[in-house]
Amino acid sequence: MAQPTQIFNFSAGPAVLPREVLQQAAAEMLDWHGSGMSVMEMSHRGPEFISIYQQAESDLRELLAVPPNYRILFMQGGGLAQNAIIPLNLVGCCPQPATIDFIHTGSWSGKSIKEAKRYANVNVAASSEANGFNGVPPQESWRLTSHAAYLHICTNETIDGVEYDFVPDIGPRTPIVADMSSHILSRAIDVSKYGVIFAGAQKNIGPAGLTLVIVREDLLEDALPICPSAFHWKTVAEHDSMFNTPPTYAIYIAGLVFAHLKKQGGVAAMEQRNIEKARLLYEALDADDFYQNRVAPAYRSRMNVPFFLRDESLNDKFLAGAKARGLLQLKGHKSVGGMRASIYNAMPLEGVQALVDYLNEFAGR
Repeated sequence: MAQPTQIFNFSAGPAVLPREVLQQAAAEMLDWHGSGMSVMEMSHRGPEFISIYQQAESDLRELLAVPPNYRILFMQGGGLAQNAIIPLNLVGCCPQPATIDFIHTGSWSGKSIKEAKRYANVNVAASSEANGFNGVPPQESWRLTSHAAYLHICTNETIDGVEYDFVPDIGPRTPIVADMSSHILSRAIDVSKYGVIFAGAQKNIGPAGLTLVIVREDLLEDALPICPSAFHWKTVAEHDSMFNTPPTYAIYIAGLVFAHLKKQGGVAAMEQRNIEKARLLYEALDADDFYQNRVAPAYRSRMNVPFFLRDESLNDKFLAGAKARGLLQLKGHKSVGGMRASIYNAMPLEGVQALVDYLNEFAGR
């Protein structure tokens, strides 16, 4: 069978990157801006890389309108590591053992709950597990702790396809920690509503290995004494993310992505494109009962769209046909099965249209 002329990668992460970014990185691979060095070879303390880092930080601050009293940290370890790093940095100010509130909306908030139990008491203030993680429990049903160190939420569940359609309003006393790994930079957010925002880069920003943390400055003093120095947000902030050798090449690629997003019109422009892509795909899935998305419409993710075939014996045939058409990485996460299309910022509308055409063809419409 002939290879398809156009490939569309629907992987949940590591995920598709803008073609223009990959082309620029390829052109600069052996010699960055006449330096005679690849970015991979640069000292993280040298003037060349410092300029790359400073531009990336500045562009990200502009894209998200990050207030001046927030620090942006470029760290390693991914989202799973931050699930440990967060309590180590935030429960030191509380009487021990501290309590952390959680809203359980899917697989990733579940992983966060499990990890946090190593360091503090956990109060699951609300959960949609009984409903198959089909949405976010209404805030009036949350049973929050008055003395919690913070409230942890996952604003977009990559595996379950659940996205918050609101910002929790819990008052100023308890900071909100938000895992935005799979939808950061895809929609406008008010950073000031959160104490901490963190995101693994490998979904909407760049290659695996880089994790972004946006933290309000007053929270930098709340770490436990046992927090390792390389993971201590205050230490990392004081050293401009250079306390230890950062993931330099991942920061470079992230910086190229940030610059690319600015050229595309910034986050507001990307949000409008993402709304259109998600609308197109969900309309195809909802056209009849051949396919099924199990998330309540109000909480359907614009980034991660899980779906199931009515006759799951056709799964392998569906995936084989998709691959033959250049539609890759559509198999759902092993924990939930089915299919999943991740349509991040870098997925063009043409890719979603190609998937919709295949969905219609496979269903025999």
